[in-house]
Amino acid sequence: MNLPCTIEQLAQLAREAGAATLRYWQQNPDVQHKADDSPVTAADLAAHDLLLAGLRKLTPGIPVISEEAADIPLAERADWPRFWLLDPLDGTKEFIDGSDEYTVNIALIENAQVRFGLVGVPARDTLYWGGHGLGAWRQRGQQKATPLHTRQPGAEISVVASRRHSGPEQQALLDTMAQKRTLELVSIGSSLKFCLLAEGAADFYPRLAPTCQWDTAAAQAVLEGAGGQVLKLNGQRFDYPSRDSWLNPHFIACGWPDPAWLQLLRG
Repeated sequence: MNLPCTIEQLAQLAREAGAATLRYWQQNPDVQHKADDSPVTAADLAAHDLLLAGLRKLTPGIPVISEEAADIPLAERADWPRFWLLDPLDGTKEFIDGSDEYTVNIALIENAQVRFGLVGVPARDTLYWGGHGLGAWRQRGQQKATPLHTRQPGAEISVVASRRHSGPEQQALLDTMAQKRTLELVSIGSSLKFCLLAEGAADFYPRLAPTCQWDTAAAQAVLEGAGGQVLKLNGQRFDYPSRDSWLNPHFIACGWPDPAWLQLLRG
C-alpha cells in the first residue's frame, strides 16, 4: 500500500505532538470533563491541534477525525473512502497521574479497515508503526528502527489487562483461561497493550469493556504488522465501519494467530 505521505513525516509529526504533551506532563495539569465525563487536559488539545494542522498540510485531500473533534455527522462522513483517525493523547488518566504510559496515535482508515498506524510514547521517546502486510517497527530516540515480531506463546500465557477498565465478564474469561493454562497478568495503560504484543513481550489482550475507534486503530495496525491479529468475538477481523456511534464492540488481540484463542474465549 502506498501511504499518502512518508513514514518519516508522520513520525516527525508524532514527535512534535508528543513534545507538546510533555510540557504538561507531571505538572499537575488542569483537568476538564467532556460530555461523557471523560477527562481532557491542555495536553490533549495541544497534541490535537498539532496533528490536525500537520495532517491537513501533508495530505490536504484526506479528512481527519480526532477524538477531540469527532462530532462530524454520519451523513457527511459515511462515504469517505479513507480518513485519518487520531487519538492525540490516549491514556489521559495515566497522563494526569504522571505515568509514562500514555500515547499519541495516528491511523489511516480505508474502506472500514485500518491500513497503517503509528503510536508514539512521548515520555519514553519511542515510536511504533506498521500495518497489515507492511511489517512493524519500533524506534527509540534517534536510534535505528528495529523490526517487531510477535511470539508464539509457551506453557504460560502473558495476558495484558487494562489497569482501569475491567468487569465481571472479563474476569470470568480470565478465570476460564486459568483453568486451562498458566496465566501471567500484566497491567498497562493506553494503546501500549497492543504494542507489548507486537514486540513479543505478551501474548493476549482481551477487551470486554468499552473502547472507541480512535483508542484501537493505530495500535491494531502495529500489532498486525508484527504478525498478530485483532478479532471481534465472532472471529472476524476487527474493523472500523462508519456508524453513528464511535464505540467499538468487544474484541481480543493476540500476538500469535491461532484459532485456539477463540476456543479459550468460548470456554
